[in-house]
Amino acid sequence: MSELNWYVVHTYSGYENKVKANIEKTIENRKLQDQIFEVRVPLQEVVEMKGGVKKNVSKKMFPSYVLVNMVMNDDTWYVIRNTRGVTGFVGPGSEPIPLSMDEMKKLGITETEEEVQIDVEVGDLVEVVSGAWEGRVSVVKDINMNKQTVTIEVDMFGRETSVEIGFLDVKKL
Repeated sequence: MSELNWYVVHTYSGYENKVKANIEKTIENRKLQDQIFEVRVPLQEVVEMKGGVKKNVSKKMFPSYVLVNMVMNDDTWYVIRNTRGVTGFVGPGSEPIPLSMDEMKKLGITETEEEVQIDVEVGDLVEVVSGAWEGRVSVVKDINMNKQTVTIEVDMFGRETSVEIGFLDVKKL
């Protein structure tokens, strides 16, 4: 079996989300979950000024490109290459080139081997052990494995406010 890597797929302009949805549907239909693991349209938060009003909006970091985490073989290459809206892989000729881990880290994506495993579940009581909320005790409301964070509720100015805390910054009580 080949190695799991991130590849860049070129799409028609404006078709990034459609391509992502189509690939995910094909993964489900063809049962390729063990070969194509994740499809991403990288987004970044930017502040726009419209009519004198500041607005936070998500913009595509790389318009016309989608990132795919997969094992490259004939089946996966065929599925991605023949998805509606895809023009091809990034690489010389028809040879897809995987992104290096340095390139992925710059995008905020780390190796799966570096991910922290946590024995906390939604509803568990945790204590924050470092950072601005150190010493707070709260119940876990959500766990995000991709971002390696847990969401807890803290009392701020008399209101419950959701806060994301990294896995390494909490301990289970």
